[in-house]
Amino acid sequence: MNPLRLLVLGGLLYIFWRMLRRQLRDKIQTELLRQQQDEQKKQESAEDVLVEDPVCGVLIPKQQAVRLRQDGRIYYFCSESCCDAFNGGTKGQDE
Repeated sequence: MNPLRLLVLGGLLYIFWRMLRRQLRDKIQTELLRQQQDEQKKQESAEDVLVEDPVCGVLIPKQQAVRLRQDGRIYYFCSESCCDAFNGGTKGQDE
């Protein structure tokens, strides 16, 4: 085999190796991104728990509840009217 053929073959093998390496890197990055998105979805669904309104006893999703921070504690209510009733009719400190 003459040196020119070896040089061409070496160049083609190098190009093939670079393309393969790039595809593998892209595939790994895509998989990592998918795993991060799955973890984020799991975390979001775990945070959406039901809490009980202390005034009327209704269970509501925590993310949709009206929040009142009082004496270092957070209370969750189904509506502004329940929050006002709990707070003695005055506006609370919403979070």
